[in-house]
Amino acid sequence: MTSLRAPALALAGLLAFLLLWEAIPFLGLVNPAFLPGPSALPKAFWREVTSGAWLSAIGGSLGHYFTGLVVGAGLGIASGVLVGMSRTAEEATAWVVRVLRPIPGLAWVPFAIIWFGVNPSAAVFIIAIGVFWIVFFAAQGGIRGVDRDLIEVADAFGFRSSWQRLSKILLPAAMPGILVGVRTALGQAWMAVVAAEIFGVAGVGQRMMQASSLLATDIVVIYMLTMAALYGLLDTAFVAFQGWVLRWKA
Repeated sequence: MTSLRAPALALAGLLAFLLLWEAIPFLGLVNPAFLPGPSALPKAFWREVTSGAWLSAIGGSLGHYFTGLVVGAGLGIASGVLVGMSRTAEEATAWVVRVLRPIPGLAWVPFAIIWFGVNPSAAVFIIAIGVFWIVFFAAQGGIRGVDRDLIEVADAFGFRSSWQRLSKILLPAAMPGILVGVRTALGQAWMAVVAAEIFGVAGVGQRMMQASSLLATDIVVIYMLTMAALYGLLDTAFVAFQGWVLRWKA
């Protein structure tokens, strides 16, 4: 019975949330046009699916999402590892990082349009920027956090070149921290998707803006929930992958 307590409470909390959500527009506390209840969503979802708009928007956004995630995470890992391995590189880039890190991804939208135009490359750029810094700091911190005793052991076993140290000692030891950063980036990339598409690139963000301009808030909620569901699936898959990569820790 104890094992069922947590899922039962989670289900009860979800049901209470849905009932409260349904009651707010039903009781007239908020205009249903501004906040549709859950009961209005299945019909709206079916209209989007049968019209082909849902599949088209999701397909476009997933393409931007995965490309931006791979580019941003790849560059973040490579840069973070290089800076983490070299004290000179860390000191040389310290102020560059401090200047660029606080700039939000949305602030890069004008440059994305100027450099790439209103096309998927601009969206990928915005998403990659949003992902890069998270993974960069995770990789840098992971490398910097490796126990110095391990490096001394590597020297004793003859692993003296930078590549041998990286592949045999530093990268495996830093991998848990790096993967935590990548997992965080999975969610950050979805947040960046909407910002990257609101200026006209086809995808979920563009479709949400179109729907909101027509006060079709049920459509907006449909895509919000779709993104939440997709993130849940991706996060679950990544946790399984993370467990496989770090199976040596078990």
